[in-house]
Amino acid sequence: MRIHWLFAALLVPGMTMAAEGMWTLDNLPKAKMQAEYGFTPNDAWIKRTMLGSVRIAGGCSASFVSKDGLVMTNHHCASECLDQMSTAKKNLIKDGFLAKNREQELSCPEIELNRLEQITDVTTQVKSATAGLDGAAFKNAQNAIKAKLTSACVGNDKETVRCDVVDLYHGGQYQVYKYHRFQDTRLVWAPEKAAAFFGGDPDNFNFPRYDLDITLLRAYEDGKPAKIENYFPFSKNGAEEGEMVFVTGQPGSTQRQLTVSQLTTLRDLTLVNTLIRLSELRGVLEQYSKSSPEAARNAGQMLFGVENGYKALRGRLSALQDPVLMQQKQDDETALRKFVAQNPALQAKVGGAWDAIAASQQAYRQIEAPYGMIEGGRGFNSKYFSYARDLVRGAEERAKPNGERLPEYADAKLPEVEQELFSTAPIYPDFEKVTLGLSFTKMREILGADDAFVKQVLGKQTPDQLSAALIDNTKLGDPAVRKALWQGGKEAILKSNDPFIKMELALDSASRAIRSRYEKEVESVQQKNSELIAQARFAQQGTSAYPDATFTLRLSYGEVKGWKEGDKQIPPFTTIGGAFERDTGADPFALPASWHAAKAAGKLNLAQRYDLVTTNDIIGGNSGSPMINRNGEIVGLIFDGNIHSLGGAFWFDPRYNRSVAVHSGAILETLKNVYGGEELAKEILAH
Repeated sequence: MRIHWLFAALLVPGMTMAAEGMWTLDNLPKAKMQAEYGFTPNDAWIKRTMLGSVRIAGGCSASFVSKDGLVMTNHHCASECLDQMSTAKKNLIKDGFLAKNREQELSCPEIELNRLEQITDVTTQVKSATAGLDGAAFKNAQNAIKAKLTSACVGNDKETVRCDVVDLYHGGQYQVYKYHRFQDTRLVWAPEKAAAFFGGDPDNFNFPRYDLDITLLRAYEDGKPAKIENYFPFSKNGAEEGEMVFVTGQPGSTQRQLTVSQLTTLRDLTLVNTLIRLSELRGVLEQYSKSSPEAARNAGQMLFGVENGYKALRGRLSALQDPVLMQQKQDDETALRKFVAQNPALQAKVGGAWDAIAASQQAYRQIEAPYGMIEGGRGFNSKYFSYARDLVRGAEERAKPNGERLPEYADAKLPEVEQELFSTAPIYPDFEKVTLGLSFTKMREILGADDAFVKQVLGKQTPDQLSAALIDNTKLGDPAVRKALWQGGKEAILKSNDPFIKMELALDSASRAIRSRYEKEVESVQQKNSELIAQARFAQQGTSAYPDATFTLRLSYGEVKGWKEGDKQIPPFTTIGGAFERDTGADPFALPASWHAAKAAGKLNLAQRYDLVTTNDIIGGNSGSPMINRNGEIVGLIFDGNIHSLGGAFWFDPRYNRSVAVHSGAILETLKNVYGGEELAKEILAH
């Protein structure tokens, strides 16, 4: 994919086009909305939208769709739960699932739901705490103030409250986002993967699409369905072409405001290395999957993530390799630096920020490989090792005052750590041996056989020998063992003979050392100087621009609209009938038997609109986002973007970038007439 279609209007620094922007709900572009679509959301509309939106802590979006805690998200966002609830004899991903009543709903071991309830600006507190500091002192002070702010926000309600300090505009603003936490999440309905991911990888990031990428969950509190006042009612008819629609969700990360040196590092180092790693892992996973049906099931979740990530990141790399885009980024940066230079006071304060960040990029290039392998965990691709690291570090960090801990073990973060540690989800030792053995192999290859850390890890064993020895002798697959070690603290950890615990104890000092170097030479430099550049942007533009995505709640607005590809006009809708026309009977273009049975029985409306595209600005993390109309009604469920949107991490083109969603009418049609979910449909429509 190339993006050389940039046209002049897009090249104005700081200018946003129609539909561009992932806006925080406390700074919506109301004047633009009114001017372009004749609609201005009022405070009540915004509050309902905020409270109806849901974040899945693991990296997706969702929404409440009934007063009894029913939650709508994507199939691929809940597939981890489906996988964890599956067995060799009962494959919920392949066969789907429907709870006929509340008693049949299945508990998802690791899904935490968050509902944003309050936003508090803490910019002054954070910046005051780090004023005049550099390097490790800057990072430590920032960690301490964040821990203090989140702890005060959570108070004594850690079971039901989560608080995060959110960095907006790359340090231009800091806000505390206070969430209501739902950790009891249960599976209600999911179609077969053949329906949810019809077309598989060939259709991924493409359109026309024919996917029913949906799962319904339910939030519980005190053992009962959560009572929800603000939820999104369903629109049976959906939205029409040209109609204004909104996407409210949690876009993960964009890099539209990075410096040129940071983008160059992404292009020349980070993305290239990541794509190589993913391609090698994909090959191993595919080979392992062919060994048996059970192996394919065990590897399926990781393989899907690898394939999806590879395609998305390849699109990002292609975007950054386009000289037109990089020249525009350079022109934007030059214009901002010129603006700064014209103000002597601003120049004295901010002028050196770009060069400082560029120097940090050179420092990162020197440590990227060991940092990724050791502290980033690329050399230890195993759930067992992840458990061991949390147990060892958790014991060490919890013994410290809250403000002195690593951020991931601050008091406000511990419920999330504990949920994963105590999870009853199964672990598959044979599969773990494959992934861990490969990661040991790559660590030796990339760091070198003579590297001191590699020698410490492998000793005289081969990667596969070490992997097998560790996994054959560990007890960390038992959640009761993990819970006892966690509760036993440092004393229990030091007494443990588990090989993964012993390995992590031996390696943790080296891992902390490379992390400390990264934080001192790279992260703190970027953070401090990005704050300065943000001040320059505010001086130039104010807050009329939206911040980069940070996996926090955002609203984008746009309209139902296709696009023109050369001489071909791409219409905005597909139909259920179109799915049958594309069906070949062979994977990945094989509709499940349930669909063919419904069609044969005359139950399906083949003319029902199925998937649609809109001009909403989205990115990874928006998966599962509700698409709503002006009345706050569900008209679609976001599950993808088109191929042009893969460069959306760096820029937005309203002519080509499209979000892809399941039509609300298709959800109701299939729920009732394919899956027998009439009672669920009634619940969704009861408002």
